[in-house]
Amino acid sequence: MKKRVGPIVKIVAVLCLLACLAGRVLAQEEGELTAQRRVFPGIGPGLRTVKRGGDGRLHILASPSPGLVVFDAAGKQVLSIAELAPGSTASKGDHPPITFGEDCDADAQGKIYVADRGANLVQVFSPEGTLLRSIPVKAPVAVAALPEGEVAVGTLREPNLVIVFDKNGRDVREFGEPEPIAERPDLNRYLNIGEMATDGQGHLYYAFAYLPEPTVRQFDRLGYARQDIQYTALDAWPAAQATRKEIERQERRGDPPSLKRILTAVGVDRSNGEVWIALNNTLLRFDKEGNRRASYKIYTPQGARLEANTILVEPDRLLIGEDPLGIYEFSRPDKKAQ
Repeated sequence: MKKRVGPIVKIVAVLCLLACLAGRVLAQEEGELTAQRRVFPGIGPGLRTVKRGGDGRLHILASPSPGLVVFDAAGKQVLSIAELAPGSTASKGDHPPITFGEDCDADAQGKIYVADRGANLVQVFSPEGTLLRSIPVKAPVAVAALPEGEVAVGTLREPNLVIVFDKNGRDVREFGEPEPIAERPDLNRYLNIGEMATDGQGHLYYAFAYLPEPTVRQFDRLGYARQDIQYTALDAWPAAQATRKEIERQERRGDPPSLKRILTAVGVDRSNGEVWIALNNTLLRFDKEGNRRASYKIYTPQGARLEANTILVEPDRLLIGEDPLGIYEFSRPDKKAQ
């Protein structure tokens, strides 16, 4: 009997640990969120992103139509920059068109940055919509305005995750090494595609769209990685395993990279650095230390699943959008609980 005491004690300890972990999960807020209403009803198909610029204006990008639309703090449309119609060429107009926009952002002075993947450019516009400069970038897919006129850019093909350009369009630094998920360079770079967000302290958040374990990496302004925020709960394990098997299959067969997004949207509370991520219609909230605080299933007012592809975290609300359903307003559940 004495020889069995050790294993029994270990098993009991493991069970107690699992019970404690289960208690921690149960202590997190879980449930469903239903949108209060649809906003900006003219925006739907092609929705790419919703961003609040440092100047307080709201920027909505939908490609190819209507392009970039800007609203003031009162919700009045003040600017529209159209995209080129398929097959057409640029024309001389008041607002130079965008070829095909993937992302946008705006800085505290109101300058607007658009990742124009169709033209392999980052287009920089004045607050009035005048084209200030075009920065050549191969396949830009994400942009984030930084202090002092800098802009961070994420691409499909460059070796690093992020390139930073100064106010004159010069490449001043590159950072972020891709995660080694696949051996094929093209497949591995594809798996490291991401979108970006910032907070009020100048941190940059890079959300990996295709990593099997949903991951958001926080960098400081100079490009030093500070922490990873990951979703590794038990209920995420089957999807992660299925993704890894699909990666192995594509690597073995040499197929062109093509996977379903895992992390579909990210938003950051600029006041405190809390991170919200969407895994299709599951919305997760993490505190600034990376601890998961809540998870919700999200729905439209009519009860349809909302498969989020953009999240804007406002002080008193969330704006969550899906292509093609449009943009919906939610009350912040974390504010209600306070």
